[in-house]
Amino acid sequence: MLLKRAYEQPEAADGYRVLVDRLWPRGVRKDTLAIDAWMKEIGPSDELRRSFGHDPARWEEFAARYREELRRQPASGLVDELVAQAKRGTLTLVYGAKDELHNQAVVLRERIEQRLRRARPRAPAARVPAEAAPRARDRALAAPHPTSSRGRALGATKARVSPARRTGPRVRSH
Repeated sequence: MLLKRAYEQPEAADGYRVLVDRLWPRGVRKDTLAIDAWMKEIGPSDELRRSFGHDPARWEEFAARYREELRRQPASGLVDELVAQAKRGTLTLVYGAKDELHNQAVVLRERIEQRLRRARPRAPAARVPAEAAPRARDRALAAPHPTSSRGRALGATKARVSPARRTGPRVRSH
């Protein structure tokens, strides 16, 4: 997942580009931004945006309050959409702020990454004693291929041969 300022040139490697500001970036023409979606409602509320004022001293309070806003509709539904998009490929969150470290896209990326980590359950590690592991492996390697009593692999079908092509004694099928 990438973060990019709206004033940076779009690139093919950006993948799906989403503007995550409530307001359109100043001085940027709509045809030059090259976004796939504009999710206005996922941006911080006007009240929160004004109280933050892009002051790094207010960053922690802003981030905490914005996380709360992301848990409520309509923002939470939009986060779901972004998580789904991130699972499909590269997702770029586009924002207009000058400060690359203290803006809503940073908090939003953190939230999406948390959701992606929860969505990927990890398989528990197999607990096999170290001395037993080689024996289990050796048994698996030495085991014969599962076959039926007639020597054919399980699930294999007997080839049918026409009587004219048959050689040797005739065998009755079961």
